[in-house]
Amino acid sequence: MVSTGDRILIVESDPDISDLISRQALKPLGYAVTIVAEAPSAIQQALQDPPALIIANLNLPGLSGKDLLAALASSGLDSPLVVVAEKGQEQSVIQAFRLGAADAIFWPARDAEIVRVVERALLQTRETRARQHLGQQLEATRQDSDRKLMELNSILAIGKAIISITDQRQLLGRILEGALQVAEADMGWLMLRDDKSKNFLLAAYRNLPAAWAKKLNQPLDDGISALVALSGEPLSIHGVPLEKFKVAALGKAATAVPIKVRGEIIGLLIVVRKADREIDGMLQNLLQAIADFASISLVHARLFRAIDESGEVARLSEQSRLTMVESMRQTIRDELQTARYPLEDLLAGRSGPLNKEQRRALTAIQAALERLARSSEKTIPPESLKIR
Repeated sequence: MVSTGDRILIVESDPDISDLISRQALKPLGYAVTIVAEAPSAIQQALQDPPALIIANLNLPGLSGKDLLAALASSGLDSPLVVVAEKGQEQSVIQAFRLGAADAIFWPARDAEIVRVVERALLQTRETRARQHLGQQLEATRQDSDRKLMELNSILAIGKAIISITDQRQLLGRILEGALQVAEADMGWLMLRDDKSKNFLLAAYRNLPAAWAKKLNQPLDDGISALVALSGEPLSIHGVPLEKFKVAALGKAATAVPIKVRGEIIGLLIVVRKADREIDGMLQNLLQAIADFASISLVHARLFRAIDESGEVARLSEQSRLTMVESMRQTIRDELQTARYPLEDLLAGRSGPLNKEQRRALTAIQAALERLARSSEKTIPPESLKIR
């Protein structure tokens, strides 16, 4: 069997034996070999840098090979150990096996016999490594599935909120909570454009310090929102580059995404992590999807306000009222279409595989959007717009 460069620690006081095992049997196969002459040095080296395999003579001066086995076992080291014994020491070898030895080489031994025992013992190490690697992969997959399920549940909750909640302040709070969960962020805020001043005002927040929270319904200069308002593109910054912006006082990673209606920026969604951990592209896409949901909710809110303002509507002609409602319905349809794209990408698996729960959650969101779309297509009788 060809070596993979595994490191082997030889504990042997006889230079002739260590030379034969190391130089003649193992090194030609590519093994990295370290030789020490006594057990205390072997214990120190093994604990500092655990080898793939230890080969130790039972007849070491001072601490014996069995003492070495007991010391390594008590320290929790899991490197397999092969003992070297003289013929006639079978009883000592049996005792070594009871202490945890993986195999034995009876001296004198030939090169082929040494290699065979070493490869047999290393198989245990390789299998352990493979199990550990598989376990790590399974745990990573489980954590990733849990995270995706949490993200999709957050998006599903936002989709339901858009349909069921008409109070804008409550709805914005729900959207912001979902954004924080998806981004695993510590704090966040929503800013909406004031139609008169054209400034972006703080409309909702979560976990902001008092000095920032008191800016509610006022402009808030965080340093990055203005850039996103100008470019219309999401912006994610972390680490040293973030230090030049005011938002660095809150954390070490931040992302801002625009909220658009028909290409026009009407709001901004900002989330911040205290830790210097980048908010990656996948999470940025999910935040953009949440921003699209927010745009739908804002259009809804405008529609409800327009309908509730009965005095203003009463002064409009019937045709004007129909035109106004149709314009709003068209805006809703456009935003619904925009919100469908990230959902279709997720369902198609372009952002990674989905389990049954995740696919069920996404399908529920998609169905809710479809119901909303069908509702927006229904014809409104002119007489229903008349003020009675």
